[in-house]
Amino acid sequence: MSCLIKASALNKRFGEKQALADVNFEIHAGAPVALVGPNGAGKTTLFSILCGYIKPSSGQVSVLGVTPGKSETFGRLAALPQDAQLDPRFSVLHQLKFYARLQGFGRKESQYEAERTIDLVGMSASLHQKPDGLSHGMRKRVTIAQALIGSPEIVMLDEATAGLDPLHAREVRELVASLSGETTFILSSHDLSELERLCGQVLYLEQGKLKEHHTNSLQEQFRYFTLRMEQQVPELIEVLTSRDYVVEVLNSQDKEYQIKVSGESADLAPDIEILTLCHQKNWRYRQLVNGKTLENQLF
Repeated sequence: MSCLIKASALNKRFGEKQALADVNFEIHAGAPVALVGPNGAGKTTLFSILCGYIKPSSGQVSVLGVTPGKSETFGRLAALPQDAQLDPRFSVLHQLKFYARLQGFGRKESQYEAERTIDLVGMSASLHQKPDGLSHGMRKRVTIAQALIGSPEIVMLDEATAGLDPLHAREVRELVASLSGETTFILSSHDLSELERLCGQVLYLEQGKLKEHHTNSLQEQFRYFTLRMEQQVPELIEVLTSRDYVVEVLNSQDKEYQIKVSGESADLAPDIEILTLCHQKNWRYRQLVNGKTLENQLF
């Protein structure tokens, strides 16, 4: 599997502020990667270093085999900041053609590239409209089309669904999922449930330090399920832990239970057993998730 990005002992200081501290990770071609963490954790700093906007104070980082910002990355890496704006004076087609020309496309080729990328985001009917005539969600999709010009190998999206209604957010997620076979996306978002649906690798930053998690992990000694109930069930923990296949049950938060199951119970179907038990006990549940939620993994 191709290594697209590698960071070793990466540090960045702004005066007395240590924004990144000894950060190490690799990103390989494939499923989308999530970059998460609280405000001020260093996410924007890391994005900026990977794009070549700023340089690290120390350490090594390579993107597509070269130092970030080198000409070799032009057209192969694209970044879309959260507050990306479109010029209200010009049509969608005019702006996408302009950005294609900046990447070296000829006049005819830029027209084709504008039409190709706007079709990818489902906005072909709006190609000749100006941004002021579009909804917020539609403008967001146009900016994503801009990031896809030239079919880059890496696309970095900062809060790509922020401010979108559920329908438009779902459309963006489906777009990212559909393109993940060709492009590796790095997504920064505060919506953990969104990232959990999409990402195979999670980079979690806290106070400039990085922890790495893989949401699609291999079978381990234990399996986990997350059971969300309609209401608190006081006897649920005692009843479940009395089952031979259940190792531990934690009330991870209100109306939510994390169930740890022995890996030796592979011949069983613990999810069916849990749901059958809910039916027998007349416990009303909302959802059973196979695995820990991303929120529980991180926090």
